[in-house]
Amino acid sequence: MTDTQLTVTMDGGADDARTVVRALEGAFGAPDALPSDDRATVHTATFTSEGDDGGPGEAGRLSAPVGVTVQGTPLAVRRARDTLAGAFTAHDAGAASGDQEREWQLRLEP
Repeated sequence: MTDTQLTVTMDGGADDARTVVRALEGAFGAPDALPSDDRATVHTATFTSEGDDGGPGEAGRLSAPVGVTVQGTPLAVRRARDTLAGAFTAHDAGAASGDQEREWQLRLEP
């Protein structure tokens, strides 16, 4: 796992999931794919490269609260949490740590 590998899982609609992913693009570059299935209730995006400046991308606004789980290296998870907290109103919902991986859950508000 590279220092910038990050998996993001989001609940809610595809539009809100795309909004969350776009917010992370400044810190992590483009994801493997944008969430696109409007029928899905859980969306996933994986980032494997580093963004330009580490700041938030063009986020936009959420239409409803979104539960987000970020998983990856401690550095990547910390960057993702800081980026999302800078782009949205974010509430910590829990964290877990392993040997080389960390997971953090957030609740993002519109």
